[in-house]
Amino acid sequence: MENIVSQSWLLGQLGDANIVIADCRFALGQPESGRNHYEQDHITGAVYVDLEKDLSGAKMAHGGRHPLPDLGAFSILVGSLGIDSTKTVVAYDDQGGAMASRLWWMLKFLGHSEVYVLDQGYAAWKAAGFPITDEAPAIYPRTFSPKVQRTMLASMDEVKDKLGRPGVVLVDSREERRYLGLEEPIDPVAGHIPGARNYFWKGVLGADGAWLPAAKQEQHFASLRDADEIIVYCGSGVTACPNVLGLSEAGFDNVKLYSGSWSDWISWEDNPVATGEE
Repeated sequence: MENIVSQSWLLGQLGDANIVIADCRFALGQPESGRNHYEQDHITGAVYVDLEKDLSGAKMAHGGRHPLPDLGAFSILVGSLGIDSTKTVVAYDDQGGAMASRLWWMLKFLGHSEVYVLDQGYAAWKAAGFPITDEAPAIYPRTFSPKVQRTMLASMDEVKDKLGRPGVVLVDSREERRYLGLEEPIDPVAGHIPGARNYFWKGVLGADGAWLPAAKQEQHFASLRDADEIIVYCGSGVTACPNVLGLSEAGFDNVKLYSGSWSDWISWEDNPVATGEE
């Protein structure tokens, strides 16, 4: 797999100065829980990255619940964690890879190619008896120079402009009941962007929580093979990222993230909303 590393691989790299391990654990609605868990124990050498403080900007009238952070400030943060173009980054969480995939996507978006997600996450690492600690690592700040990959990102206006356009496929990464508009526990409006297809993000994982191998990812996303362009969204631009990663594993190179996602889409009153099956 091109974007996933195994537990045993990372175990063999512990202590390598060229690798930065990033703990991205975070629980929605419990914003301090991730850092608290990190301070209790984490993979030896890992730094902590917070979804809302580090991987998101301030919530505004538009932009969604987890808008992208200021890219300059984020680049400074990345450097302060000891990351530059020479470092390999391995991200993990305990949420099926959702939060780790957000960091993966953001570093890819800023032109950093050597970034991966740890298969099966922290619980499996700890259960295996691999090295953990409650000590913060020594960090040696670097200068991170971003090279923004604009083609990886879709704006609300771009999504709206491309609604119904032949060859453009929208992928909704939320649970089916939210997609159908049968329930909406988080956002004020239920439903989906018209024309979107539902691929719940956990479909990129196997029953054991491991990422599906490339061949299985290809099967999972087979119906998208004829698309000229794929735009992926979720509720706030976080759980869409595992689908973006899964599509990359499956060999798709025509994928964009609508980072504002559903929570941004419905903040514009004239945007159309669909419910039910497409």
